Amino acid sequence: MLVDQLKHPTEFLFAHWAVPVLKDLRGARWRELVTRIAALPSTHPDSLAFALMMVRLNGCVTCDARRYRERAGCANCSRLVLTTLNKESETSLLARFRAAQKEIARSSIMAVLDEKAV
Repeated sequence: MLVDQLKHPTEFLFAHWAVPVLKDLRGARWRELVTRIAALPSTHPDSLAFALMMVRLNGCVTCDARRYRERAGCANCSRLVLTTLNKESETSLLARFRAAQKEIARSSIMAVLDEKAV
């Protein structure tokens, strides 16, 4: 049992490897965004912004083992949210992404300022 768990690690928040699964769930601009994010490392600011957006959409912060099992992991949960539970337009989702980008940029600037203060 433990060996199976090690083969398939459980994510605590939205997993970057799940990004490509979301490519065809909205229009062309969404597809372009998802394709670009999937090609970036998980630590890139835009990847972090996308993850932040998905964490908020999916409710990852309040996810527990039961819900994780019910929704069969990050990729399936994200697909379910974007196809069934969240009917936001592509434009609205892209606006959410831009807002998350700004939030990541602000937090990065604050981290640099904190380092300089020390």
